[in-house]
Amino acid sequence: MQNHLKDEIYNVLSGKSEVSLGTTIQSITCYLNNGQKASPTLENEKHLKKQEAEKLEDYISKNNLWIKDIDFSQYVSEGAEQKVYLRDSEHVLKLNDSIYYSSWKDYFYNLLLHNYFFPDTAYELIGFTKDEDILYAIVKQNYVSITSNTNLEDVKTFLTLNGFQNVRNNDYYNSDLGIILEDLHDENVLTRNDILYFIDTVFYLTENFWKI
Repeated sequence: MQNHLKDEIYNVLSGKSEVSLGTTIQSITCYLNNGQKASPTLENEKHLKKQEAEKLEDYISKNNLWIKDIDFSQYVSEGAEQKVYLRDSEHVLKLNDSIYYSSWKDYFYNLLLHNYFFPDTAYELIGFTKDEDILYAIVKQNYVSITSNTNLEDVKTFLTLNGFQNVRNNDYYNSDLGIILEDLHDENVLTRNDILYFIDTVFYLTENFWKI
């Protein structure tokens, strides 16, 4: 079962299978993928990420993905990794500079993994912008209105049933898949009508994921 699931996920990441709102993300990921399955080493990851960003910007320009009409007056909040703006009554925009990831490719893998596991709050990559020479991806996501506070024990139970074991605080690991899922505190998992909605996830692929 887990091998079948891993095959499904691998096909999504490689663009061989469809996933909710994943077409643009998959196209960019395939463009950036030079056959390297793992993240760059710590010694050269900054240099490689800069090169990757230059390549990404070339793709953005050729495919008209620069966004210049963001309404910054609709600011909602921000964290270390992203800024959030209200798009309309049903959607938010999130600007992310991939700071949590050693490569842009890993950030896009994160988006695809989120869309695979949590399609109700799937990210739609609509374009990119730059601010003070920092490149940001712009994703659109359904707005979730909460009806009660999230019980983190419910989150733990849900993820455990789906193969993710709690390893510390709000971080989880699926050893069969080789996938890490982090930062699932009660502001990143919301509750509406007793249903959990995962709105901000941080997925990482380990070396074990790529092993056959």
